Amino acid sequence: MSSSCFRFKQFTVRHDRCAMKVGTDGVLLGAWADVAACRTIADAGAGTGLIALMLAQRNATAQVDGVEIDPEACGQATDNVAASPFAQRIRMYQGAFRDFARTTAQRYDLIVSNPPYFTRSLKCPDEKRRLARHDDRLPLDELIGDSLTLLTPAGRIALILPVRQQDELRRCLLAHGLHCIRRTLVYAVAGAAPKRCLVELSRRPPSSPDGETDSLILEDPPHQRSAAYRELTREFYL
Repeated sequence: MSSSCFRFKQFTVRHDRCAMKVGTDGVLLGAWADVAACRTIADAGAGTGLIALMLAQRNATAQVDGVEIDPEACGQATDNVAASPFAQRIRMYQGAFRDFARTTAQRYDLIVSNPPYFTRSLKCPDEKRRLARHDDRLPLDELIGDSLTLLTPAGRIALILPVRQQDELRRCLLAHGLHCIRRTLVYAVAGAAPKRCLVELSRRPPSSPDGETDSLILEDPPHQRSAAYRELTREFYL
């Protein structure tokens, strides 16, 4: 495995043409999002195509559309899709997600995103990394609002976010009349504070007041993937 090529069981993700790399957050979201009964799926901020490829593998009939603002990353994603077994069911669009939401007539059963999240951190001098890591181009409220315009009536939104964005997420849900129906807190190791949160959002309220909530520990000592993480991602890693 080279630094610019990540091989999974059914596809390979290359990133030698851009600065966006395969990360654990994308793998988690691609393996966690509920794709059952989805006919159409969109990935907002698709990067080099990892999540779109994972979702196409997990749902053998869904049409998956990826939207990526960075031209080089979108070109790399297009190459990755073309080299995969899912090329006939994944389309890549280069441009801002907001522009895509305003111009497409397609509606989606599921919209996923691993959005940029370094909202208040120092700007990265490399433009491509800055676009991928800061929310200048895809703030959370805008992402959720634009996603809502593209959802089918029973459609859902699945995101992975830093835990520190939970208050912001709650404000967005209240503003847009959405509910969190499923949530998984992600811990790097047992005993540490959670760093990430996987959330599934819907217009329909959950069956219980707080929705379905659980947790996931990524590593067991000494630096081994946990059994729960291996089970979640077993269909992907070699």
